Amino acid sequence: IDGRTKLPEADPWVQRHAARPWLRHLVPSSLQPCDFLVELTLREAVQGARQAADFALKVEVECSSLQEAVEAAEAGADLVLLDNFRPEELHRTAAALKARFPGVGVEASGGITLGNLPQFCGPHIDVISLGMLTQAAPALDFSLKLFAEGATPVPYTHRT
Repeated sequence: IDGRTKLPEADPWVQRHAARPWLRHLVPSSLQPCDFLVELTLREAVQGARQAADFALKVEVECSSLQEAVEAAEAGADLVLLDNFRPEELHRTAAALKARFPGVGVEASGGITLGNLPQFCGPHIDVISLGMLTQAAPALDFSLKLFAEGATPVPYTHRT
């Protein structure tokens, strides 16, 4: 969320607070950026996200350091996304976080591919996201073609 476009018909709490950079995982990705900036603590953001959504909401906060991860866990986040960490740094950070907050889920993301996936697996990592699974996936035509009775379907040839 970068502060240039209004959020259409968003919850009032989201309208007031969605400009915080770490809040992008607390609001639906379908919401557009807003044109205001607000000072808000992480604790207020997590509490606000819980108030704005139903009981089934899992609050995930993207973090880029152990300090941010601890702050997110202290604020009551269910999941902490450790983004763009090198494997060795990821495992140290996840272990320290889990030692203090064993109930908080830890997600690894950023720069992970099928080739380096084993380096990111470990006892303190609960979820691993591979953006390449969706970013590099080829499109597949699932269209349904109907033909008049008695008509002969013409095979579709894939164009590259």
